[in-house]
Amino acid sequence: MTTPQILSIATLIGMMALFLWGRFRYDVTAILALLAALALGIVSPEDAFKGFSDDIVVIVGSALVISAAVQRSGVIERGLRVIGRRVTRVRSQLIVLTASVGIASALVKNIGALAMLMPASFQMAKKNDASPSVFLMPMSFAALLGGLMTLVGTSPNIIVSRVREEMTGEAFGMFDYTPVGLGLFVMGLVYLRFGYRLLPRDRRAAPTMGEALDIRGYVTEVVLPTGSPAIGETIQAFLDRHENEVTITQMLRAGLRSPPVAETVLREDDTLILGGDPDALERVIAGDRLAYEGEERREKENGNLTSEIGVIEAVINVGSRLEGQSAGRLRLQHRFGVNLIAISRRGERLSRRLANTTLGAGDVVVLQGVLDTMPEKLRELGCLPLAERDLRLGSKRATWLPISILGGAMLLTALGWVPVAVAFFAAAGLVMVTGSISPREAYDNVEWPILIMLGALIPVSDSLRTTGASDLIATTLAQVATALPVWGAVALILAAAMAVTPFLNNAATVLVMAPIAAQFAGDLGYRPEAFLMATAVGAGCDFLTPIGHQCNTLVLGPGGYRFGDYARLGAPLSVLVLTVGTPLILLFWPLQ
Repeated sequence: MTTPQILSIATLIGMMALFLWGRFRYDVTAILALLAALALGIVSPEDAFKGFSDDIVVIVGSALVISAAVQRSGVIERGLRVIGRRVTRVRSQLIVLTASVGIASALVKNIGALAMLMPASFQMAKKNDASPSVFLMPMSFAALLGGLMTLVGTSPNIIVSRVREEMTGEAFGMFDYTPVGLGLFVMGLVYLRFGYRLLPRDRRAAPTMGEALDIRGYVTEVVLPTGSPAIGETIQAFLDRHENEVTITQMLRAGLRSPPVAETVLREDDTLILGGDPDALERVIAGDRLAYEGEERREKENGNLTSEIGVIEAVINVGSRLEGQSAGRLRLQHRFGVNLIAISRRGERLSRRLANTTLGAGDVVVLQGVLDTMPEKLRELGCLPLAERDLRLGSKRATWLPISILGGAMLLTALGWVPVAVAFFAAAGLVMVTGSISPREAYDNVEWPILIMLGALIPVSDSLRTTGASDLIATTLAQVATALPVWGAVALILAAAMAVTPFLNNAATVLVMAPIAAQFAGDLGYRPEAFLMATAVGAGCDFLTPIGHQCNTLVLGPGGYRFGDYARLGAPLSVLVLTVGTPLILLFWPLQ
């Protein structure tokens, strides 16, 4: 073993130790590894930053932007709500959620699919008076399994495809992963249907500052525009369809007040004063395509700034310009460029039009305007911003447009007409250009630490190849495998990848293991596909820790989980993946 090989292996071992220690965040650990590799001379200065121009970084970043746009559209969330009305038992809801997130993970990056469907799990848990922890970890594991089914479902698949192309001249196609991934996904759904009982029932997330405020009783004013599904319904039918999540405190027709009688039929241009939680109000308004009072005027006045419009919750301070005034009298939109979307007043049920409601100190308001100028406007009005909450009330939804853009990108890549990186980069640009998501929101939803980690680790992991260390490791594994049957050689690679990924991160694992697996196959005289597939499956299946994959990290806080909870549910699943995955890989990817 040469000195560069020893240094390369030592650098990776040290990096794994830092990941396991957890003292530094994973992107910082990757930066330290890159700096160490530079200092030791196993990575040249010319190659140090080539990872940041790699297609993988572009694909992962673009996929996160597209996923955020799809999530913002609310289409999938609304579809699950329709199913949720008919599925009321926890076990049945678990099947719906895990199957949905798994299928979605095959279409978009699994971290994005999970983030997209997490709100539905909170809603179902709230209806059953259960902890979201019952759903969240099973959903994370289902997202990992679902991501195995296509090229773009998870980062390891993309990396493994590139390694195969370098070796054979032919990359894995979009659906080459499907036979093995689908079999493991179905097996995982069956296990999670029964295995969720292994999770402790007392896990709950710590309340956020927004939840501590407990502001629920908002009222908002909306108009029924042409084409709204609510037109022609009675008030009672409207409320029943929305499961009585909102109330109608007042109705105005042709400028005149009309009592909200249950039998009254809603007509176009009726004005409704709706009350309820912010999330419930937003779902009703978006689902029935209702328009906020003054929304058209606001869009005309702001013109092309619509993409930067957002909302802020604030409380009216003593001495505020709003105190003792109404929005209409103060001409809030004309003078200050903000629109009053909703009001909450403790201990009082508001029923007047928002423009005519006299505001007072202590009222909580939702103001809509250009986000860049909102801090200045709040100071000018004498309002104090509240703890940040994910508040969609007053935000526009692009409905099916982002899903159509994503579908087009998927089709182009599946047909092989456009490279994955180009298709997803173009799709990310289109969702911003079309207003499906604002540039501000797009950049906020990119997981920059993940991209930094990928860019830094690519040259570090490549040092195994350039120093010849990967050949040495592959030769050692091959010597071990000579005493094993054919299936044992594939199982060895699968088990090795699964053992490393909890501590190294899945993308980092495949960057290290894929070249080793390919060389390993060559030393044994086998075709590389089965071994590369085993690497992809192993790297995508971290069910033991919250640090090996972003999906597991994402549910750690909301689920209130502890480190050891993952192994309780994940260890049996890991054994099943090894047991079922090995024969599936050999069935669809023969060694000769």
